[in-house]
Amino acid sequence: MRIVRELVKEGIRISVFSWNNKYLLKFEDGMIEQTFKVSELDLTSEKDIDFFFEGEFWERVKKRSDEMHQMLRNQLGNM
Repeated sequence: MRIVRELVKEGIRISVFSWNNKYLLKFEDGMIEQTFKVSELDLTSEKDIDFFFEGEFWERVKKRSDEMHQMLRNQLGNM
């Protein structure tokens, strides 16, 4: 597995890996982690990965992170 890029955007740590002809896009926000796998064949270059850090996709990553945090808090509160 090769690290392609690491960055932080709006408090979310983003790691991009290359592995088995796929890019793994990992978004970490506190105790929450989301990972997406994208075939290298679906992108023309590594620069195309930036497309996942903007627009509707990015907004949905942030929203899902918030939902996952709430779900975790609720479950921990029910213990």
